[in-house]
Amino acid sequence: MSSPAPKSPEMSDKSRKYDRQIRLWGEHGQTVLENAQICLINATALGTEILKGIVLPGIGGFTIVDHRPVTEEDVGCNFFLDLDAVGQPRAKRCMQLLQELNPDVNGDYVDEHVEQLIDGQPDFFRSFDVVVATSISERTIMRLSNVLWDQNIPLIVARSVGFYGVARLQLREHCVIETHPDNKQTDLRLEHPFEELKKHMQETEITNKVPWLVVLYKFLQEWVTTHDGRYPTTYREKSELRELIRSKMDGEQENFEEAVKAVNSSFGGGKPSSFVREILEDDRCVNVNTESNAFWIMARALKDFVDNEGNGLLPVPGVLPDMTADTNSYISLQTVYRNQAAHDAEIVFRRSRQLLKELNKPNDLITDKDVRLFCREAANIAVIRGTKITDEFDKGYHRSSHIASVLETPNSLMGHYIVLRALDRFQADYGCLPGESEAESDTTGMKSIAAKMLSEWGIGTPLSDDLAYEICRYGGAEIHSISAYLGGCIAHELIKLVTRQYRPFDNTFIYDGSTSQTETYKL
Repeated sequence: MSSPAPKSPEMSDKSRKYDRQIRLWGEHGQTVLENAQICLINATALGTEILKGIVLPGIGGFTIVDHRPVTEEDVGCNFFLDLDAVGQPRAKRCMQLLQELNPDVNGDYVDEHVEQLIDGQPDFFRSFDVVVATSISERTIMRLSNVLWDQNIPLIVARSVGFYGVARLQLREHCVIETHPDNKQTDLRLEHPFEELKKHMQETEITNKVPWLVVLYKFLQEWVTTHDGRYPTTYREKSELRELIRSKMDGEQENFEEAVKAVNSSFGGGKPSSFVREILEDDRCVNVNTESNAFWIMARALKDFVDNEGNGLLPVPGVLPDMTADTNSYISLQTVYRNQAAHDAEIVFRRSRQLLKELNKPNDLITDKDVRLFCREAANIAVIRGTKITDEFDKGYHRSSHIASVLETPNSLMGHYIVLRALDRFQADYGCLPGESEAESDTTGMKSIAAKMLSEWGIGTPLSDDLAYEICRYGGAEIHSISAYLGGCIAHELIKLVTRQYRPFDNTFIYDGSTSQTETYKL
């Protein structure tokens, strides 16, 4: 998303400071980010790198929960600690140095074990938008997973050991309006022109000054009349249309050339995709109730529009791509699309207000601006439903067949997931990390634990000896450069979750720094 031009020649200090990122998620996204609160459990090297990645863009605030003091090992891998901090509370020291990165961000710390908070203050986490936990025990993972699942708070559990890293996202449901797809299709309604568009096209003559959309529309209508009212769908038919446009060119006419290039990408807009249709037919959309959030209420209003006024089509987004044309021609065409977009959005807005009234919800829950954005992005909205981390610890885990099939794939990173899970189990069984004392003997223990875990899931594929030895060779230590990379990746996902823009990973991200390889699995 482009940053809107400032209303005055001089930008505000905040706009200047965050200009580059505002171009990605807009001022409304920046506002949401500045009001968000993040909780980090354990100020490891990975944890502080994650926080660095959200403190610099201006997160509202963060709280570090960590009961450990700073050790010399921490100093060796954590950029935010030095030798003078040894013996001090790790949470406090990291919080102080992270705050220095951005005075706009509020920092806090709790010098307690997270299990004490779960036992004594389970509601402590309700004030946070996302909780991130690094290097926590298997027991704590399960307890935290259950608490945050019940409280409907997203949780990211991550660990960095040697050259390996993993991040697991747990969330119940995540609704995204602005998904920013890489190949976003422009909805021009060429196959389903609305009345004002038809009128505008009829009144506009083709010259070398008009936008290419006028040229394409005119010759498309000519093509349709000679093909029994059908629109081009196959490559051959679109090639015929391109040749028709070229045959009418008189010398070098840039708008004609642009029209020829646009033939392949200008059709198919307006109809809901299978993914959007699935959302509109979801029970949470069809049967909105007093528990429904703004997204689902707007989705129901959108569904009603599609089924009625839209005649099966989504609202017109009102966004045109850049075109070579004189200013007046382009603006007049743009106005036609914008007026129709405003008209459609008004219908959806009135229906949203009606639903709010029926559900006895406040009118300000959904604003006109919210609906305009929703209608503009309607073709790409998304709903992501996650799974509970605790389920992965069940012996009859339902995704075990998927794990087994991926394990047999050459060069996959599923083995890394298994060995990192085995590391958690090893720590739970022996009270230390594999390799802390003796790498050779612990390798045997890791292979035994991994084999037992795979057996419980009904998987016969053994864990690689190299992976088991390699994880023990690290002795649980972090490498700063690996943690910095993984931390940056997780920070990106945090921003997606908080701003509700872009799709977060779903749901397990694995990194092998020795081969610079990453993979994402849905577990």
